[in-house]
Amino acid sequence: MARSLTLIFTALLVLTFSFSVTDADAQYGGSSYEIIPAPDLWYNDVDGIRVGVRFQGQVPGSFEDGPHRLDAGIWLGLWFPSLPVSYYLSFTEPIPAWSDFGSEASIQAISSIRTGYHNHGLGFNKRWQQGFDERKFREFSFRTAWENRFDDEYVPFPIIWSDDDKWLAQSTFLLQDENRFGNYTFRLTGTYQLLDESYQQIESSVTQRIPFNENWGLRMRGFFGAASSSTAPEYLYGRSSAPAIQWMNNGLTRAKGTIPQPWMESGNWQIAGGANLRGYAGQDVDRLMDENASPFLLNSIVSLNTELDYPNPIGSLFRQIPYLADFLRFRSYLFHDIGTSPGLVANETDEVFANAGAGFSLSLNIPDYLGKNRGFVFRYDIPFWLSQPGSEDHFKYRSLFAFGAVISF
Repeated sequence: MARSLTLIFTALLVLTFSFSVTDADAQYGGSSYEIIPAPDLWYNDVDGIRVGVRFQGQVPGSFEDGPHRLDAGIWLGLWFPSLPVSYYLSFTEPIPAWSDFGSEASIQAISSIRTGYHNHGLGFNKRWQQGFDERKFREFSFRTAWENRFDDEYVPFPIIWSDDDKWLAQSTFLLQDENRFGNYTFRLTGTYQLLDESYQQIESSVTQRIPFNENWGLRMRGFFGAASSSTAPEYLYGRSSAPAIQWMNNGLTRAKGTIPQPWMESGNWQIAGGANLRGYAGQDVDRLMDENASPFLLNSIVSLNTELDYPNPIGSLFRQIPYLADFLRFRSYLFHDIGTSPGLVANETDEVFANAGAGFSLSLNIPDYLGKNRGFVFRYDIPFWLSQPGSEDHFKYRSLFAFGAVISF
């Protein structure tokens, strides 16, 4: 089944791309399409050094927002694992009749086999932008995809992954705007898995930024997630980090070894997302490493994350550098996270988990043509207080390194 589905999706992508390029040739006359290659080099513990080429395909002069957009790559793992060749291919085609400036409608096809994971699907995306302000918009997307984890060797913690086939139908609504307090974002996602034991999942989050002045400000995020009882473990919620399926969205966390495995097993690394009760990263990893314990995973969780920005000399220095100040930022903040399970599925914990501490983050953000965030956030957090410390003291110096942020940029 896996081979048949992969061939079907790949054939659809090739046919769609072929017809689109032919149409571009007819419209623009001759050399109306360009494919721009770039070398690519990466590492994980299974492929070893992974060498390859990435490709960007576009109509010349369209600058990422034209028709027939291609994003693809093919790689070879120099340690020659059981499947040494991997690829990713995405093709996006706007729908002119439903599109306007900053308010594009499009269809998208994706096919990839990399780091031991199949992902093949089709989607529809629609954006509504308010005038020329790309910071204020609404987006709706729908995708259907077949996914399968076929090689556990790539994942840092195989116990939180299943190898079942999944056929997903997923809808997402995203709203970004501003109110009298500052910028806010609302996201709502619903997912339905159709194969074998079907299951449903719903997630929502809202973030609010409240700047007091250039140096002081408050950032808040509320999160709610619920999944039915038969949901695959990679979609369930830990306390501290994003669900395992979301680790696939970032090259740093997609496969074991890019971040050294001993670091991940130390409990001093956190992947932002989910409830994001960051101080419990160590306890969650201890459960993953303990053969006599089951992973701390919940079907439902609700949380509140709060960060208070305060001034620091490095951040002030960055703001004084011309041009660079628009992209590079160094934050210092105090944080508090609190969350619990609402108990929507039987036998879930009713304990309340909270933590507090201080942190620093370095972020580089180069927005895309729609003004969306595109960059990275590296954090160092010190969760010095836990409400449920286990065998430790409530107050203790704890170090936590992290990639990503639930309230970024």
